[in-house]
Parts: sequence; C-alpha cells; structure tokens
Amino acid sequence: MKTAIVTDSTAYLPTDQIEECHIHVIPLTVTIDRQAYDEEVELSAEDFYEKVRGNGPLPKTSQPPVGRFVELFESLNQEYDAVISIHLSSGISGTYAGAVQAGEMVKDIEVFAFDSEISCYVQGFYALRAAEMAKAGADPQAILDELAEMKKTVRAYFMVDDLAHLQRGGRLSGAQALIGGLLQVKPILHFENKVIVPFEKIRTRKKAMKRIADLLAEDAANMQLEAVIIHANQLEEAKAWREELTDRLPEVKFTISHFGPVIGTHLGEGSMGLGWVKRRT
Repeated sequence: MKTAIVTDSTAYLPTDQIEECHIHVIPLTVTIDRQAYDEEVELSAEDFYEKVRGNGPLPKTSQPPVGRFVELFESLNQEYDAVISIHLSSGISGTYAGAVQAGEMVKDIEVFAFDSEISCYVQGFYALRAAEMAKAGADPQAILDELAEMKKTVRAYFMVDDLAHLQRGGRLSGAQALIGGLLQVKPILHFENKVIVPFEKIRTRKKAMKRIADLLAEDAANMQLEAVIIHANQLEEAKAWREELTDRLPEVKFTISHFGPVIGTHLGEGSMGLGWVKRRT
C-alpha cells in the first residue's frame, strides 16, 4: 500500500524537506487589510512581520476550505492508496476537522486525519516521521501507531513579548483572568489538552529562555532527542541560542524554524519557542 503524507502550512517545514520527503502541504490563509494570502506560498514570514509591524488591526487567519482538501485528496488517489493528513491542534483551529470532513467525502482513497495537538515545526516532526515510514513501505496503521507513540515524548514551550495578540485572537485559553498580571512578565506558554495555556510566569526574557532550556535538559537526561528552536523574526537570536544549547546538550540534534504568518498573528513578533521529541531508534 502506498501512503501519501499531508500536513498544513503551520508545520513550517522548509521547501527542501517538503520536496525530499514528498510531503503535500495545504496552506492556511492570513488576511491583512482585506488582502488574503496563502501563507508560505504567497506570503513569507519575513514579509508578514514587515507588513503587520506597528499598531494596525490584527490580521485574520482562516483554515483551508473543505473543498481544497477534497481537491487535494482526489488528486492523490491517482498515485496513492491512502492519505495520512497531519494538522495543527484542533483546539486552536478547525483545520483537522476540515480534513476529517473531506476524507469522508472522497472516494477511491482512504484518508486518516491526525490531530497533532500542537503546531509549528513540532507538528512537522510528525509529518517527517510519517513520511520516512511511508517511504519505507509502512502501512497507515503502523504509521498512526508510531505518531501516537511520539505524542508521549513531544514537548513544546514558548514565550511571547506581548500576550495581547493571543488575547485579541482568542487563542489563549483558561487564562483571561491572568492577562493583566502576565502582561508585566515574560510568560512561558504550552499546549495542554489541545489549547494554549500559561505554564509559568518568568520575570525576564533571558530567564524564560533559560527555564525552557532547563526543561529540555531534564528530558535529554533520559532519552535521545531531536529539538527545534522556533523564532518570530529573530533569526540571529535563534542561532545564538542554538549555539548555546548545542554547547550544553551536544547529544541533542537541533534545527531552527520559525513562527510563520498564521501562528505569528497570534503570538506576535519577538516570540521564541523550543520543542522536542524522542528520536526514533
């Protein structure tokens, strides 16, 4: 059985990996000043942050139309027997639900939608692992079993400069009463039960990043990990952090990625994140 791997643009996988691993990507959309863009296709992260810098209205984001999923899945049935469609957390987007609905509408190909319960390159970890297994001939259920196993070790923490983006966008759950106090610090956030919630309150950016690094070190002491540093238009800071983390944890494999337009809309420029998962042995 030949299985296609689909993910959405919020995995923010680089083009060379997408092409090399034969991953199919369906874009989410960000609207700025009434102009809609398919992120990572019509609007890069760098251009996005340039466009929205300042105090203008918050951009709007939207999931792919179900019809776009249907079109993609139907095109894949010419070459594949099944699709595993891996998407950002269903707690912050309807993209996963759209994939499920489209999968029920198409014929001649079986679609398995997978809720990563997270986003960004950490979501990409799932797509890359699935693509590796699909290339090796694994059947869909074996791939899904591996993705479920991965969830046990996937972690991601991020800090934002300004929680107002999350508050205005309605993506920060269970923390509205804390917003006023948190705006004075650098909160560490994470995904819990599919939504974004506060993890800890830290006084400074430097201390917040150190705390996240300490959490990585705790897991790295018990298992081999691959990790990703995720930045919102802070590439030089991300490179410096990778150098610092590599010196501290040389056994961890590090990648640098970014918060693209859709996720950047809700986190804001200057955000930094760190995610990891147990390496496949």
